[in-house]
Formats: sequence, C-alpha cells, structure tokens
Amino acid sequence: MTPQQAVDALHALPHGGRGTLDRMRALMNALGNPEKELKCVQIAGTNGKGTLAVMTASILTRAGYKTGLTISPYVTDFRERFQIDGQMIPPETLGELTEQVLDAIDAVTFAGGESPREFEAVTAVALLWFARQQCDIVVLETGMGGMYDATNIVPHTLVAAITRIGMDHMEFLGDNLVDIATEKAGIIKEGCTVVCYPDQPAEAMGPILTAAANCHASIVTPENDDLIRRKCRPLENYIDYGGYEVMLRLPGRHQGYHAAMAVEIALTLWREHGFDIPDEAILDGLREARLPARLEVLRRHPLLLLDGCHNPDGAAGLAQTLADAGYEGNLVGVIGMAADKDVDGFLAKLEPCFDKVFTTAPATLRALPAKDLWEKARFHFDAEEGGAVPEAIRKAVDYADDHNLPGVVVCGSLFLAADARPLLLEEAKN
Repeated sequence: MTPQQAVDALHALPHGGRGTLDRMRALMNALGNPEKELKCVQIAGTNGKGTLAVMTASILTRAGYKTGLTISPYVTDFRERFQIDGQMIPPETLGELTEQVLDAIDAVTFAGGESPREFEAVTAVALLWFARQQCDIVVLETGMGGMYDATNIVPHTLVAAITRIGMDHMEFLGDNLVDIATEKAGIIKEGCTVVCYPDQPAEAMGPILTAAANCHASIVTPENDDLIRRKCRPLENYIDYGGYEVMLRLPGRHQGYHAAMAVEIALTLWREHGFDIPDEAILDGLREARLPARLEVLRRHPLLLLDGCHNPDGAAGLAQTLADAGYEGNLVGVIGMAADKDVDGFLAKLEPCFDKVFTTAPATLRALPAKDLWEKARFHFDAEEGGAVPEAIRKAVDYADDHNLPGVVVCGSLFLAADARPLLLEEAKN
C-alpha cells in the first residue's frame, strides 16, 4: 500500500460521532494489544492540547528519551499525526502499518464487530508504530473527548494533563462545562498524576477533582504567581516559571500556562517515575517547541499571522494576544469556519481586533459557506464575502496595504490553516 493509498483508505473509514472503547478494544485485540507495552502522558482539554503535547514531547526528546507523539488534526501533512523524536512516520511505514490495521479491521467486522472510525484506526497505527519502535514514553493528544476517546485505550497513563476546558463539540460531549469536563476527566486513571491548567473555569474543576479522588490521583496545578512574563517585543513570549526562564516560539499568555504545565509534567515524571530530565532539557525543549498555525507569526512587518482557533475560548486567546501586542481594531481578518462551531460566539470574541473582515470557506465538507459566514460576520465587523481562500487572502493583503493597516490575521479553523499556510508563506517572501 502506498502512502497516499493509506491516507485515502483511512479517510474512507466511517468518521464523526462519539467514540466507544468497545470498538477500539476489539481492534487492538486483533493487533496483539501493542498499547499495553507503552508508558504514556495523556492530554485532554478543549484548547491547547496540541501545543502542550509538542512542548512535553520536545522536553522528553531533549532529555534523551525515545518519545512518541500524536497530534490531531494535522495542518500540512497527514504524517504530522505520528511522530517520534520530532520526526514524522516514514511514508513507507505509514503504508505498511495502515495495511495491517485495515486487515485487523476486516477481521473484526468479519467476526461481527462494528467497524472502527477513522480516528480509532489512525490511533491504532500510531500505537502500533510506537510499540514496534520501543518508545520509552508516548505523549498522546486525545481527540474530541477523553473517557471514550480512542487514545484512552492505553492502560499505563503516568500523567493525565487537562488543558483549559471550554464549550466545543457540545452535540457529543454535553452543553455545559460540567458535562464536558466529566468527559475530559475520563483520561484520569488509578494512581496517575493529574496536571491541570492553572486558569481552569470553576465549573470544570468539580468533575476533575472528583475523577482524581476516585482514582487516588494527585493533582498538580501551576501557580499563577509562579509564572512571570518578562518584557519582550510584541508577539514574543519570554517567560519565567519558577526559575525556568525561556523565550517560547509561541506567543500568547495562555502559551505560558501551557509551558508551566509542561514543566510540571516533566517534574512529575522525574519525581514519581524515575525519568532523568535535567533542567537544561526542560529549557531546551520549551525553547524548541513549535507547532504550525498556533498563533504562528509568518511575517512581522506587515504582520501575517495564522491561528487555527475555532471556538470562543480560542478566539478570546487570540484577541488577548493581539491586544497585548498593541493591535486593537486595526487589523484585517480572513475568517473561515466549520458549520458545526459556535460561530456567533467566536466572532463576538474577535470584535475588538479587526478593522475589516473577509469571509471564506475552508476545503472541507463541514465548512460554513463564505456567504453564510458573511451573513453572521456583518453584525460584528465591517465584513465582506471574500470568495475562495486564495482570493480572500489576496483581498485582505491588498486592503491592509491600501489602507495603511498593520497586517492580516487568518483564523477560524485548522482546515482553513491548511489551505492558507502555503499561500501566506509565499506572501511572506514578498
């Protein structure tokens, strides 16, 4: 099976909907249960999971441990979803392991079982690869939920990390923070350590505390007073967390919180599980961690910034970052979103940011058409339907230039980020 055939075959599987560990158990049994060989850090939450996963994996790699990493979704290359020590899975290995997973799916369905979903098959490929490569530790970013997420098949969770919980995927997880947090807290297992986001909504903490108590798990939460933001240029992020002083590649005060969580994960692995993680590895790992389309500055003057935020909490983080950098109401936005998101809530959080907005639609069946998005956006901004992604970006760049505005921000979806990033990189060369 070629790499492209593998990707196409995985995409052709059923997708969407809430997971079930019954399907995942059947699939992993057919593969010989490679997940039982792995020690893991699991990360759940609504926003920031990928960033925290990359920071944590970067620290562990710098400490000399063979570290597996899953992130979801990808931005530019499907193979981003499977990494060891920062390197994506080789194309031929992706083809080989996908074929094995598809054979296992055939065996499950032939025996009368339900066919696994796409995300479950993708997770199986990752776990099979990590076990074959004898990874010392694996950092798993959950998908939509936690309790019934495919990644929760792993039995040996050393640290369960929970980033900020907000309103997203309500049709599957619940329409309030208590229900959503209960799903996310399902990754907490007996005797593990929970590392929690320091600015967690109060409603979300109850289910997290309950799950931790039921599993005899201790909770570590970074103290706000221990995190200091040092003076630096706009859209830079120079932090000091408990003496770990480092310039992050990712701007935004919320990324400082993620860095503090990554430090606490590393210290927990050192204190509780005997991992040898020097301070230099923590600093180097944080310094080197990067992730496409997460407040990614592609050019400073004039500004080109790409962010995959897609819910109100993510939009609030983007707005706060732009405000901290001195950009208030004077930027041009290109926004494209999925139809199943809280569009009005998202747009309301960004009202202080933009002088002008062009709407577009990312290349996904879930996309909200540009015209429909404009119908909503015009109540929040001076908005115009921008057309296809290349056209909308061109209009935004030209508008910023013609009106002497400081730059362009593209946001609303990681699907949009995948379409826009190559165009913005080309524009950044000009």
